[in-house]
Amino acid sequence: MLTSKQRAQLRAMANPLEDVVLIGKEGLTDAVIAQVEEVLEKRELIKIKLLETSFLTPKTVQQALCEELDAEPVQCIGTKVVIYRQARNPKNRKIELGRA
Repeated sequence: MLTSKQRAQLRAMANPLEDVVLIGKEGLTDAVIAQVEEVLEKRELIKIKLLETSFLTPKTVQQALCEELDAEPVQCIGTKVVIYRQARNPKNRKIELGRA
């Protein structure tokens, strides 16, 4: 569980990031979930965009991905979703969060 200070730190880090994953009318398929898993392991913090054709809400996508991938929700604004998960491989860890 992230503290409010850690969440603020991650929001600031996510601000300049580009959208890495786009979710369209197909919604959350196994391929999309696998792609998010792969990117989370490499980057730890990712920004996801829902296209207008998607029938899902950003909050629903964020909750589903966080439950499925054991990640933490960081931010959900408009059509953008930001999630964080510490890399499982210690060699891939890039983000150092402040103390809880």
